[in-house]
Amino acid sequence: MATSSPNTARPRLTVLTGASSGLGAALAPLLARDGDTVVITARRLENLEALAARIRESGGKAVPIALDVGDHAAVVSTFQRVEAEFGPVDTLICNAGIGDPTPATRFLAADIERIFRTNVLGVANCIEAVLPGMISRKAGHLVGVSSLAGYRGLPGSGGYAASKAAVTNLLESLRVELQNHRVAVTTITPGFIRTPMTARNRFPMPFLMDVDEAAALMHEGIRARATQVAFPWQLASIVKSARFLPNLIYDRALRARRAEKG
Repeated sequence: MATSSPNTARPRLTVLTGASSGLGAALAPLLARDGDTVVITARRLENLEALAARIRESGGKAVPIALDVGDHAAVVSTFQRVEAEFGPVDTLICNAGIGDPTPATRFLAADIERIFRTNVLGVANCIEAVLPGMISRKAGHLVGVSSLAGYRGLPGSGGYAASKAAVTNLLESLRVELQNHRVAVTTITPGFIRTPMTARNRFPMPFLMDVDEAAALMHEGIRARATQVAFPWQLASIVKSARFLPNLIYDRALRARRAEKG
């Protein structure tokens, strides 16, 4: 399903954020296997360098760069450096995210701000850095990793759920606008994936999926330039249907589940 690069004189340039672990680390080798030059970014440079070494050993090309996507100035300078060295970004995959709990009994606006700085502003910062060039060239692909958690509010995870709802709506708005500019937009909404982030969860995670299986689905959707990739399909179907439940039923179901967890 691979699409050809808008610039056939060079390999396709893909920038992947949040690549130091989890979904990003599993996805990067798949992109490199396609022949992309993959710029992998995250805050933990040691992890990135180890991942880049593994990709190079397999014959791929990976460039590790430490980056905090919530730092606007750092994002601007990093993307300028990347494009000066490798050319324009063909595909941007905004995968960086954090998912700390925000329970009502310990509600702090500072916690919400920290989550939004990475999950929402981090996406916006990276898009701002590449979108003018994509529009000018009438070519490019924006990919954002949101979550099934963004469909309805989740008790104890309001900050995370709200941030992912914001990402989903941001990408959907851009997708419609950018169609006339020939810039594709893909929204990826995973459910529970076996990663370091979900390893901290102390509650049941229905349809928990292996990270490599999830990365393969992401890779397939990205190469197909799908508008949306949601998985696992079982949980995606349930969550999407939950949007239409009356509040009385939705609230009662979640209260009962929290009571079961103690």
